[in-house]
Amino acid sequence: MLVTLTVEDVMSSPVETVAREATAMEAARKLRDARVGSLVVCEGDEPVGIVTESDMVDLIAEDADAGALTVAEILSDDLVTVETDTSIEDAATLLADHDIRRLPVCEDGRLVGIVTTTDLSYYLPHMSRTSEGWTERLTRLRSSSPSTTYDDPDWSFEHEGDDELSVGDVVRFRKELADEDVRRFAEATGDTNRIHLEEEFAAATRFGGRIAHGILTAGLISAALARLPGLTIYLSQDLRFLGPVEIGETVTAECEVVEDLGKSKYELTTTVYDGDGEVVIDGEAVVLMSAFPEGFDAAAEGATQLQ
Repeated sequence: MLVTLTVEDVMSSPVETVAREATAMEAARKLRDARVGSLVVCEGDEPVGIVTESDMVDLIAEDADAGALTVAEILSDDLVTVETDTSIEDAATLLADHDIRRLPVCEDGRLVGIVTTTDLSYYLPHMSRTSEGWTERLTRLRSSSPSTTYDDPDWSFEHEGDDELSVGDVVRFRKELADEDVRRFAEATGDTNRIHLEEEFAAATRFGGRIAHGILTAGLISAALARLPGLTIYLSQDLRFLGPVEIGETVTAECEVVEDLGKSKYELTTTVYDGDGEVVIDGEAVVLMSAFPEGFDAAAEGATQLQ
């Protein structure tokens, strides 16, 4: 018999919050210092809105004065919340229906936690694919690029360039290296080094705490390359590991095409940055851009990603 999980079982608590009267700059600093993707805006214990990293990016893009604007002026006030006893399947449906990534969790109107698409993804894959609403949610996570099978709403991808790959093109892929990622990688590869898995042991090392596997971190380079326009085939990769990545840190892989080697081969610089923008991995790669199999070049047409 399957046990029905509720959002209370999987939510994160306590929640990072911010007051309506705080400035946008104060909110941005809190997002950075707490290393979270959003802040719930509260009046007392009651959630009234949310401010996200995307809101901050929009402010920067619009050249707005983040020191003069208040949170009340930039928050999303059409807040969708759930109660602690909401099932995780119902929560996933709400996320998909409202095209959002986070749900504040309330108990008697009081904020007690937050549940995200990432939290739910650890449990939903183990449930029946035939359950009501599952197909629709899976479709919304399918990749909009024919190069990849699916995307996760917590991942970020950017491509600077045209549809045809050329020198100067840049591709970036960003995601959080969560505890679950590290543990799954350890199980999949057999690399169960205690520095990655045991907090007490890792705290006694030079790193002062657990760190992500270096190869797991480098894997984001492969994820970025997979999203270049075309079917990317690795030919070589050189890596230099320059610094550790803490568990839960959001990491960015950036790849730039620096030379056209001819015959659809390209050389790229490959760099991985930690959450503070420091380089943790540096290297170079050579890839072959191959044609898609006939009939598969538009496989992802019409698919939708969650915002």
